[in-house]
Amino acid sequence: MTGIVNTAQAEAWNGYEGEHWATHADRYDAVNSGFNDFLLERVSPGDRVLDIGCGNGQLTRLAAARARSALGVDLSGPMLATARARAAEVSNVTFEQGDVQVHPFVEGSFDLAVSRFGVMFFADPVAAFGNVRRALSAGGRLAFLCMTALSGTDLGRLFGAMAAYLPQPTGPDGSGPTSFADPDRTRAVLTEAGFEDVVCTPVEADQVWGRDVPDAARFIADWGPVRHHLGLLDGATAAKATEALTEALEPFAGPEAVRLRGTAWLVTGRRP
Repeated sequence: MTGIVNTAQAEAWNGYEGEHWATHADRYDAVNSGFNDFLLERVSPGDRVLDIGCGNGQLTRLAAARARSALGVDLSGPMLATARARAAEVSNVTFEQGDVQVHPFVEGSFDLAVSRFGVMFFADPVAAFGNVRRALSAGGRLAFLCMTALSGTDLGRLFGAMAAYLPQPTGPDGSGPTSFADPDRTRAVLTEAGFEDVVCTPVEADQVWGRDVPDAARFIADWGPVRHHLGLLDGATAAKATEALTEALEPFAGPEAVRLRGTAWLVTGRRP
């Protein structure tokens, strides 16, 4: 792997977090794949596609089916192993382990850069997106999905139910998974990184979190950030947090699955 500057994230995604996502690749795809078409509809047959924070590689493979080629880049060794195994017979897909902020992309080597919730954790987002911009050809396009603010969302209801026991999944400075929840900040970062015509569009999709409430509650409790904070609590308090989560999931249970309505920003821009 090339040099890493985002060391905290590299440690997480090559430890428990990455291993959990790799082990439960199908489950995480069930959570996020409803958003795929917002990105895939932007892929053209001749495109050379860069998938930023590609994870287990589902989006990379689907983009490759519509494009000339696709490269997925991620910090996580465990998830890239899954991505490579699942794309073993896809001839126009490759994967590389690296930190997008400093990865040595060949300038102008891609026509489209996409990401499905893989851009929210950069140590220096301006530098990272500046590197992505250099990797794009003149007029190259950028399209990514990122989390909205949690307030008023189904996922926000779950974290709100646990708020008495666990911190919210974002820092007071806007860091964390909702780091691009403010469109004004997103536009400012991308503009400083050299992108033009930046547009932030709200989109929604169903997200499947489990086959029933106990299954979904276990899965969410084992999700890296939740598991970490539960581990900091005494047993009784952790049990109360899990009970609150389970109760909050009840309204979202259907006959076949627990579904939440997910919200995201679809962010687009282009290299001049």
